[in-house]
Amino acid sequence: MAAPIAIHLEFGGGAELLFGSVKEHHVTLPNQSEPWDMKQLLVWIRGNMLKERPELFVQGDTVRPGILVLINDADWELMGELEYELQDKDNVVFISTLHGGL
Repeated sequence: MAAPIAIHLEFGGGAELLFGSVKEHHVTLPNQSEPWDMKQLLVWIRGNMLKERPELFVQGDTVRPGILVLINDADWELMGELEYELQDKDNVVFISTLHGGL
């Protein structure tokens, strides 16, 4: 069983408004039978952190177009996107690139 992992989440560019206007979150993801990946993290964020209008953050099983995702300061496209396996102490940043935020 995969041990719980602690990660740092940041939301900016207006995305923080969907999370109670809180930009930074330190979360511990619970242990589960398989390692955490970004796809599972997005489901967890939607179910546990989003305060309003989930359609402005997620679309299907990924982030909505116009949201830049960085994992440890690298574009998540270089890291495998949804398949990236989260590691303890990872820093994941979601930035809305839409004019004026969300």
